[in-house]
Amino acid sequence: MATERKGRNQKLKMLYLMKIFSEETDDNHYLTMPEIIQKLSTYSVNADRKTLYQDFDELRKFGCDILTFQEGRKYYYYLGHRDFELPELKLLVDAVQSSKFITDKKSSQLIRKLESLVSKYEGSKLQRQVFIAGRVKTMNESIYYNVDKIHEAISADKQIKFKYFDWNLKKEMEARFDGRWYQLNPMALMWDDEKYYLVGFDDKHACIIHYRVDKMMDIHIIDKPREGKKAFEEFNLAHYAKTLFGMYVGEETKVTLEGGNHMVGVLIDRFGKDIIIVPVDDNHFQTTVTVAMSNHFLGWIMSLEGEIRIVEPDSVVEQMKNLIKQFSMQYKI
Repeated sequence: MATERKGRNQKLKMLYLMKIFSEETDDNHYLTMPEIIQKLSTYSVNADRKTLYQDFDELRKFGCDILTFQEGRKYYYYLGHRDFELPELKLLVDAVQSSKFITDKKSSQLIRKLESLVSKYEGSKLQRQVFIAGRVKTMNESIYYNVDKIHEAISADKQIKFKYFDWNLKKEMEARFDGRWYQLNPMALMWDDEKYYLVGFDDKHACIIHYRVDKMMDIHIIDKPREGKKAFEEFNLAHYAKTLFGMYVGEETKVTLEGGNHMVGVLIDRFGKDIIIVPVDDNHFQTTVTVAMSNHFLGWIMSLEGEIRIVEPDSVVEQMKNLIKQFSMQYKI
């Protein structure tokens, strides 16, 4: 009889109570004491006012922000502060939704988990679609396990081996070089242009190199200590990321650019606020930046439709002229 009076899940009372506060209440949704008692009963937990007052105090001591206010003759209770505020979670949801390297399936799973951090009412506000023109989600869900394996290798101070693939005409993953194993000393993960990259030290060629994580497959941790730590410590990862365009490697080159004053923001967005702006006249400016010289960089300049032009060095100006000639011949201009 005692067990029946107390309820089948009486030992779980505090957990269910916290679940009710977390899911059913927020700054705009509250519960009365009778409503709390009724909801506990649906979990086969019996309670009365006196013991619930004590339970609320225990939850507060534990760190739960159980708040109350009176309106008329009724008292209302709700959970106040949470680890994440709704605007913060909206930002995270938008980042997940719009991220190209997260698959649709994984996006839905992550958003559902984010919803559990707020009440069911606020959680419904996180079910929002972020529409971005031409957005294509990755088809390779193994990226999550690749990232985990890479972190594990870095933490254990071990090298890794893996295969690297490209998509073929049949839309199948095809390993490069007939499935040859790549071996690398993993150093850091970098996110650029909505893609994850592994930056590591290639001891065979004694250089820093990077690979797209979503194109890596069959990653194995090798029982061999990482090499090249000193080279990586002397390596400026932020500078490396800033100089690359689309993560295309090239010889670092100082390039002077000139454009109309209205284009200053474009260059600050790409190279940061540290660039030195030198006025040429009332309407134009010049600045010198360091880039990894590649056709991808030249293509970026072209995409600005003549608003920014390369002034020097002559070798880069010549490369641009040659690239323009190639396009002219290809399209018979």
